[in-house]
Amino acid sequence: MALKGNLRDFSTTQLLNLIHLARKTGSLTIQVPAGVTTLYFREGKLVYASTGSRDGHLASVLARAGKLTEEQAKIIRTRSGTTADKELGMLLISAGHVTQQDIVLSVRGDVLDTVYGLFTWSDGIFHFEPNQLPSDDAITVPIDLENIILEGSRRVKEWERLQDELPNLNVALKFTDRPQAQLRNINLSVDEWRVISYINPRNSIKQIAQRIGMDDFQIRKIIYGLLQAGLVEMVEPEGAPPRRPPSTAMQEIVSGPPAVKRSVIRKLIDRIKRL
Repeated sequence: MALKGNLRDFSTTQLLNLIHLARKTGSLTIQVPAGVTTLYFREGKLVYASTGSRDGHLASVLARAGKLTEEQAKIIRTRSGTTADKELGMLLISAGHVTQQDIVLSVRGDVLDTVYGLFTWSDGIFHFEPNQLPSDDAITVPIDLENIILEGSRRVKEWERLQDELPNLNVALKFTDRPQAQLRNINLSVDEWRVISYINPRNSIKQIAQRIGMDDFQIRKIIYGLLQAGLVEMVEPEGAPPRRPPSTAMQEIVSGPPAVKRSVIRKLIDRIKRL
């Protein structure tokens, strides 16, 4: 019998605990405002995940993990057509583009990113269908739920703190001109570089997240880190209607930036040369 309900009454943590303890096999579909996500389990272990909020093609998964460039992924997606992930994975390994471990770790990381995003939602419809598994062509990676539940619970607490620090995602960002922002001394992840490539006073944080396919938790965490490192500062989005700030302090935060005359990448290159 299928299990149905709302996350208001039965949280993601409770659902995963139930599946883990009962060693369930089947699919859990959760529909939230950000889209629909489906998790697949075999005997109480998470084996696969898909979400409508981002591209699940293997080439895209490998690009997000930094194993392929965006250009390589684009070419592979175009040429592979309807080739199944397992077959495509074998072709990429044979061609020397990636290793088997690259694929396994990339798929695992993508599945974890998908499920962790669900912990921050407190309202949404869920539906568990017993014995339903992904297609045989999908690359599955068994993952124990104990650590997922622990990490998810930790992220809920971190999410609450990040919401306090960055309550508004409709603000934009610009790069600071402070000399202590030493880019060459900071190790940035692939996702952080992807966010940086979109930083522009014309793009709000919310728009950046939508273009990259990140949820609110992921984008808040990265932006908070960039703010703390002194690399960026918050500004009012260019072209936005003027608003009356609630305080003098807020006026300083949302004051409009100068016109951008160069691309973000050009600006980054120039800054690195000056270091």
